[in-house]
Amino acid sequence: MLSVHTSPLHQPGTGDAGGMNVYIVELAKRLADLNIEVEVFTRAASSDDAPTVQLAPGVLVRHVTAGPYEGLIKEDLPAQLCAFTHGVLRAEAGHRPGYYDLVHSHYWLSGQVGWLAAERWGVPLVHTMHTMAKVKNASLAAGDTPEPAARVIGETQVVEAADRLIANTAEEAGALSHHYAARPDQLAVVHPGVNLDVFRPEAADRAGRAATDPAGRLAAQRAARTVLGLPQDAAVLLFAGRIQPLKAPDVLLRAVAVLLERQPGLRERLVVPVVGGPSGTGLAKPESLHKLAAQLGISDVVRFCPPVGQARLAEWYRAATALVMPSYNESFGLVALEAQACGTPVVAAAVGGLPVAVRDGVTGTLVRGHDPADWADALHPYATQPELVSRQGAAAARHASAFGWGASAAATADVYAGVLHRPAGLLGSSRRRLA
Repeated sequence: MLSVHTSPLHQPGTGDAGGMNVYIVELAKRLADLNIEVEVFTRAASSDDAPTVQLAPGVLVRHVTAGPYEGLIKEDLPAQLCAFTHGVLRAEAGHRPGYYDLVHSHYWLSGQVGWLAAERWGVPLVHTMHTMAKVKNASLAAGDTPEPAARVIGETQVVEAADRLIANTAEEAGALSHHYAARPDQLAVVHPGVNLDVFRPEAADRAGRAATDPAGRLAAQRAARTVLGLPQDAAVLLFAGRIQPLKAPDVLLRAVAVLLERQPGLRERLVVPVVGGPSGTGLAKPESLHKLAAQLGISDVVRFCPPVGQARLAEWYRAATALVMPSYNESFGLVALEAQACGTPVVAAAVGGLPVAVRDGVTGTLVRGHDPADWADALHPYATQPELVSRQGAAAARHASAFGWGASAAATADVYAGVLHRPAGLLGSSRRRLA
């Protein structure tokens, strides 16, 4: 696997680390369980990065030196693709010919490297876009910077070169066809998954009883709020993710201001945690969200918290009344699945893959557009109707339970088998190597 711009070892929620990091880690581990050996090539971002790191049995991370360790942003990396490609080819040259059976690249920068490596080694190229420039540019947040033409050109080249394109949803497959002229025979839809061992309704109950037991869900919420220092009677509207215009945390803050203007009495029990760090264009003004909260007069209800690991993030989900995702675009929305797996309903924008991740009116609410007044309308029932939260939370846990990473890995292995022209059942009969 190729992941040029972000390492699977990095903490999701800040910088360029996010859902794609989780996707690569979880998918690689489950592929290894299927006897598919995985090596992930990523750019070394620190002089302390070891050349190789064993992420899990059967999963090796290789750090490639390409440009200075620090100070490079994602937009600088196209100039380092030659150096990165050299590092990948050099690693392969140390093995016997035919060591790697297949290349799976993630994001367009990796696709550029994968295109050359796959052609050099005479193996298939499978590519996952994760996000697309043309789609992002069609739904930019106000004042956000559009993706450059160079990325559009690079993505078009990768689509032309790939043997298979794995899309998260049928909608994403349609966008690949519409915007990039992907052929039907190239496209495969594989839904991402969720780690159901970590993200579950009750930390101590893997049987999932809290998914259907309101008392169990309430007990789990109380326990999580105690751990996190949150009031037991609070209405907790949680944002979790990278802080940048694309994710639209400002829409949540503006909606909360409208909500409190309409119903001032909610201020006594409303808590709005923002768990994550600046990323992308948000790095240019890292304090902008703090300033906005002050300008709106809601600093007393907003809590800014740094990114956390998965176990702690699961506590935040369990503590929340609802997760709020006002994003302008999401290829799928892994955070939405994680929250639902913990028994928490989701209020999300009706964009990208979120209508697949969230069942509108059943496991949460989908909101069209980004008008704060509309979002205030959508959030109000969650802040005032405990029975709604309980009912949708139980449905959310049941819904998310169908999205385990084992199913995603099996479907991905089927894609590999097809492009390698092997029956799926025989793919894991001997070790296959994936770069």
